[in-house]
Amino acid sequence: MKPIKIAAAVLNQTPMDWDTNERNMERAIREARKQDVRVLCLPELCITGYGCDDVFWSPTLQDTAIDILHRMLPHTAGMVVSFGLPLVFQNCIFNVACLVGDGKILGFAGKKFLAADGIHYEPRWFKPWPTGLRSEVKLRGKYYPVGDIFFDLNGVRIGFEICEDAWVASRPGGAMAQKGVDIILNPSASHFAFGKYEVRKRFVLEGSRAFGVVYAYSNLVGNESGRAIYDGGGLIASCGKLLAEGERFTFADCHITTANVDIESARAAKLSSGSFRPNLEVAMNEVVQVDFDIPRNDRQSLSIEQATWERSPRIKEEEFTRAIALALFDYMRKSRSRGFVVSMSGGADSAAVATLTSFMVRLALQDSEKEEVLRKLAYLNLPEESTVDDIIKKLLLCVYQATEHSGETTRNAAESVTRAIGGEFLELSVDDVYKHYVEAVGGALGREITWGQDDIALQNIQARVRGPSVWMLTNIRGSLLLATSNRSEAAVGYATMDGDTCGGLSPIAGIDKAYLRRWLKWVQTEGPEGIGPIPEMSFVNEQQPTAELRPREFKQTDEKDLMPYEVLDAIERAAIRDKFFPEDAFHLMVSEFPQYSESDIRKWVARFYTLFARNQWKRERYAPSFHVDDKNLDPKTWCRFPILSGGYERELKQLRESVEGDSE
Repeated sequence: MKPIKIAAAVLNQTPMDWDTNERNMERAIREARKQDVRVLCLPELCITGYGCDDVFWSPTLQDTAIDILHRMLPHTAGMVVSFGLPLVFQNCIFNVACLVGDGKILGFAGKKFLAADGIHYEPRWFKPWPTGLRSEVKLRGKYYPVGDIFFDLNGVRIGFEICEDAWVASRPGGAMAQKGVDIILNPSASHFAFGKYEVRKRFVLEGSRAFGVVYAYSNLVGNESGRAIYDGGGLIASCGKLLAEGERFTFADCHITTANVDIESARAAKLSSGSFRPNLEVAMNEVVQVDFDIPRNDRQSLSIEQATWERSPRIKEEEFTRAIALALFDYMRKSRSRGFVVSMSGGADSAAVATLTSFMVRLALQDSEKEEVLRKLAYLNLPEESTVDDIIKKLLLCVYQATEHSGETTRNAAESVTRAIGGEFLELSVDDVYKHYVEAVGGALGREITWGQDDIALQNIQARVRGPSVWMLTNIRGSLLLATSNRSEAAVGYATMDGDTCGGLSPIAGIDKAYLRRWLKWVQTEGPEGIGPIPEMSFVNEQQPTAELRPREFKQTDEKDLMPYEVLDAIERAAIRDKFFPEDAFHLMVSEFPQYSESDIRKWVARFYTLFARNQWKRERYAPSFHVDDKNLDPKTWCRFPILSGGYERELKQLRESVEGDSE
């Protein structure tokens, strides 16, 4: 038997952006046709977008999805294509994959397992399709099979695992394999998180091996709806062997990964394995019989598609850089912002945010032709002759705002980094504004405002007076202000509300400070592939992190105010990821950090839990952040915690008593 050419598409979709979503699907089908693809898998909910949230309940959204599905039918002549959409059936909404063949709807396979942890909220809108249930749905006067079904296209059997279906122990693929399914399509909307891609690759490979099938995995790519970043990475495997691996973090709206697959070879491997136990009782309504021959191709050799940076020994740094750069690019163009503004302190956080914005432009132009990038940014009216440096300067403004407590070291760092990455640099003093507030409030109170009595108030007002001017510059440019707070600060509320939290988007609020400092050293010495190092980052990396809000004689540093960042991040993991209460976290920290005294660790653990509980209101007010791992503190996506609580008072008292008892 000649092989069948199949493809997995990654698409950059946007919730309810009907024209763009339709155009991207058409482009994927057109590109697949050029490459003689016969079976094409598009991503989960690709018609509507995955992140429609409560608009999934709208009858208009549901009807529009069906309209677009029907408009796509003529494009599928001579091919088999799967589309993802919500489907209303018996007064419930289901997440389904519609298989279309040669311009006709063949049926709808329902998603059986819904993602419900952390960033996922699928059960709010969808119902899981019950295993073994099949029925018919009426659309535009015609009835179509729906439910727990698979498709037989003149001897080639195709089934579905939809995203989460493949992440559970009792995967539907096992039952389908017993019923003779040859190809499993997995339309997914699987967001990026550190290390997650390797897990995906394993379940694709293991699924193809264990089920004795050809397995095609498709995904979304880019910043679809604001917080989640999709990394693409189409995968095709057969009988445990990876046949094709597509690009990740592409700036293209559409990318397809193709492979020639031999169905007979897959069947032979299944038969020879000795472990396959067929289920000969296949119900008639379980399989959709279709009188359509999937066209075959002459055998062609195919090398595995793989981005070169995947082979880098520093994959995490590359992943982080490309994920945030792509997310910023999509957030900017989809919100039609005219670039970004960063309030530069001369420290690590603002340097990281500004550098990622510069990388956004460089990686976009590295990944796509300049004409394509300018097309996506057409609303900015950038001249065709614009260079990379021209575009960066147009899209990135960095502002240094000094008070009397600002030092020359941080000022030089802010300017040196800004100029090295290609941004525009502005400097202004807010010292008079800061002093005016201090004098005005002191006059109203009838006393002098002093550091001995009013430390926190004096620190916070300095951070806040920087907000109005940088917001004004942002508004003048029609840009978006980026907040610069990181996750370590968010955990303990070490941020001034309406100060360094100012901004409409918080790109690094999901990243801990210890990792950011390592990343900045990597940027200084290595940098992303195709861009290289930025030696000027040494101006930032040689400093101790400091808010620089107290007089210089205080010798203020972040870790002096809080605790060593490595300890803070370890306590956060124990408290948030592992759900440890204070005493368990204390004992874990004692074993993890023998270089510190038990009294210091007890103090730091108590400080963390107290500040974490006290500052939930701040995390509720943070600008939207990007989700990059499963320890995010964003209450909208991962870590829900009450604004008002007991603040671990009993547990911290028990910790003090147990430690004191041990020392007696």
